[in-house]
Amino acid sequence: MPIRPFRADHVGSLLRPQRLKKARAKFNNNEISQEELTQIENEEIERIIEKQIEIGLHSITDGEFRRSWWHFDFLENINGVEGYTPEHGLEFEGVETRPHNVRVVDKVSYNPQHPHFEHFKFLYDKVDGRATAKVSIPSPNQLFHPNILNEEVYPNIEDFAHDIAKVYHQSLQKFYDLGARYIQIDDVYWAGLTEGTQKVRGRQRTDEEKVEARELAYKVINEAVDGLPDDLVLTTHICRGNYQSTWAISGGYEAIAPYLFKEHLHGFFLEYDDDRSGDFEPLRYFNKEAYAVLGLITSKTPELEDKELIKQRVKEAQQYVDLDHICISPQCGFASTEEGNRLTEEEQWAKLEYIVELANELLGSAD
Repeated sequence: MPIRPFRADHVGSLLRPQRLKKARAKFNNNEISQEELTQIENEEIERIIEKQIEIGLHSITDGEFRRSWWHFDFLENINGVEGYTPEHGLEFEGVETRPHNVRVVDKVSYNPQHPHFEHFKFLYDKVDGRATAKVSIPSPNQLFHPNILNEEVYPNIEDFAHDIAKVYHQSLQKFYDLGARYIQIDDVYWAGLTEGTQKVRGRQRTDEEKVEARELAYKVINEAVDGLPDDLVLTTHICRGNYQSTWAISGGYEAIAPYLFKEHLHGFFLEYDDDRSGDFEPLRYFNKEAYAVLGLITSKTPELEDKELIKQRVKEAQQYVDLDHICISPQCGFASTEEGNRLTEEEQWAKLEYIVELANELLGSAD
């Protein structure tokens, strides 16, 4: 594949079919075995692999069908990190999530038995070279949200930053060894460092704390990815929250752009589906060698966006990024958690097929 994201791309998570939801509920109630659940997961993943290929996508994911959350399932399988049930969930716009979180309980280290490696291997084998099997994992920056780091374990945050970057470097290399050539790092943390309102993870940071956090955030990513094989495509997705079609954080890219675009990545998936994301002007800081994957299509509602408006938005973005370095995607996944956004599977596929159509028409290719 080219060393870039595809011109028509997607973030990764897909709506869980009712069959899978029912199976997971039965498993949680001890009504079926892990083997029975895994078999249903396998069958549903094979189905959506074929559907993604059928509608013309070149990056193929497993829809995150084996996960309950887009991030916790990965993070709590890192050595030194545990999942737990807090008193309350995370606060979104008018909605509180299921209560779950992670915390650092010991020195973090690479887990060679991380279950996501086997999950990827299944995807890779089933795609079988017909397209590119894509991995989406949460950013190491997710562990820098307030109240996750244990200062007794890591009195010096720089030591923690180095350790978690090493964990990610080793994990990314392992995915590569298994055949991965396209990995996306999902990062909600950056949105909390904008000048907008941070609605999750405790108190609002001071401006000085935000500057320090922005500096550390891009350095952690660079330490994690530097030195990986040259033919590994690495992107990031910057999100403002996605839970049952609601959101958690607002704020444009202006405050974070000078730091974010220093990350040594091939592409940046950027939310641009509504006013919460601001305008394109912060793209003046964009790394001209990278690719801007514009999330102009919302995954939160079923209506297809007006094509003329999308054309106009692409034209506006061209003031800062060459057309040859622009891609199109949904602004987020369709099911960051297993609950999923408020649209049907048919409406989800229509959105993704529309993105392929837009890329072919506006950018010259979906590849």
